[in-house]
Amino acid sequence: MNAWRHVIILDIHAILDNRSIGLENFACIHHAFFFLDYSGKTMILSGEEIQNNLGKNIIIDPFEPSRVNPNSYNLSLHPEILTYEEVVLDMKKCNRTRKITIPESGMVLEPSRLYLARTNERTETHGFVPMIEGRSSIGRLGLFVHVTAGFGDVGFCGYWTLEIFAVQPIRIYPNVEICQIFYHQIAGEYQEYKSEKYQNNRGIQPSMLYKELNPNAESEDERQLLLGLN
Repeated sequence: MNAWRHVIILDIHAILDNRSIGLENFACIHHAFFFLDYSGKTMILSGEEIQNNLGKNIIIDPFEPSRVNPNSYNLSLHPEILTYEEVVLDMKKCNRTRKITIPESGMVLEPSRLYLARTNERTETHGFVPMIEGRSSIGRLGLFVHVTAGFGDVGFCGYWTLEIFAVQPIRIYPNVEICQIFYHQIAGEYQEYKSEKYQNNRGIQPSMLYKELNPNAESEDERQLLLGLN
């Protein structure tokens, strides 16, 4: 019998339906991903294997050996963040943003508000599927580092945009190790990620969904975006 792999996606909503815990008590609901490998082969790279692939299939720049974990690597928070200026966000428009620099003394994030940030590190991945998750110590402070968008693509090159959301007021600091990147093996033939929206980015990137839904508005909206970033 050929070895095979299977991915189970367990919806937390289904769990909550059978419990007395209400969804209103959760600031954000994530899907839990359970990766089961029935081939006997490793699915997630160990920290040592991440280092073995540096400069080949994996690039992390800058890289600090002290940030290597048993099966991941800690990424740090860039001092600049963005917030949306629109009260109501529109999927078909390039929503205006405002840039904020986190001072060394820290900055308090407000609950129920989305902050876009990025990693200091630029990564490049070939032959593996990169993913990011918050560090345990960060999660225990009620800080989400991504809103369901921690799944990367094989071939992605650039900085990771973080969708930060706080359960309660929290003071954050620049350059703190805020999340961790880990790598899955990939099975079968594939084409590497080559998106014109997010590939080889140079900074924080707000949603560019409008390019898919309303391409005719692209030129005007991109000018507004540049004004918001500068």
